[in-house]
Amino acid sequence: MPPDRAEQIPGSRLDPGRGYSVDRGDAGDRPERRVELSIARRLRDILDAPWVTLSVDELLDALPPSLVGEAPPRPDRPPLISFDADGSVLLDPAWRLVESAWYEGVASMARAGLGVIVDEVLLGGGASQERLATLLEGLGVLWVGVRCDPTVAATRETARADRIVGMAVSQATRVHEGVRYDTVIDTTTATIEESARAVLACVTQR
Repeated sequence: MPPDRAEQIPGSRLDPGRGYSVDRGDAGDRPERRVELSIARRLRDILDAPWVTLSVDELLDALPPSLVGEAPPRPDRPPLISFDADGSVLLDPAWRLVESAWYEGVASMARAGLGVIVDEVLLGGGASQERLATLLEGLGVLWVGVRCDPTVAATRETARADRIVGMAVSQATRVHEGVRYDTVIDTTTATIEESARAVLACVTQR
């Protein structure tokens, strides 16, 4: 449902389509993703009905490395995603088509009755949320913001050798701007278990 981000879960016990969404703002584009994914997976485990977890990382992994900044781009094909030295994420206009197709598939699973927890980062803040809300129209979606103190997020980021330094701080607040949440959890001190239980309480109340 990429760390100051947003996760989404289309499809729940709410209605025919179930939804849960989390916007993460506690790491950089991917640094704290391990935490958010752990929360999503723990939530999946304690929900009564079968739920699946999906991450935008899975979409990126399914694309050619040269298109997502993991390998040099082809001369005749610009990358969909690239990264500046300061950790800023650059999106090619063609990324929107890929993203829309991905979420159409996610929404289809939810409309078929499967609970889906989506780990996502709303790089465009409120504008990104509006775009996704349109794709998930008709589903019961619980939007969950996942935050973390920027200093703590940066410390966690530096502990991971595969992360671009600066991404956590640059996204810690920007991805939450203009986003409307149903609930927010703070992973600065809260454990994965506490965070998952807090989201579960919100799901069961709807």
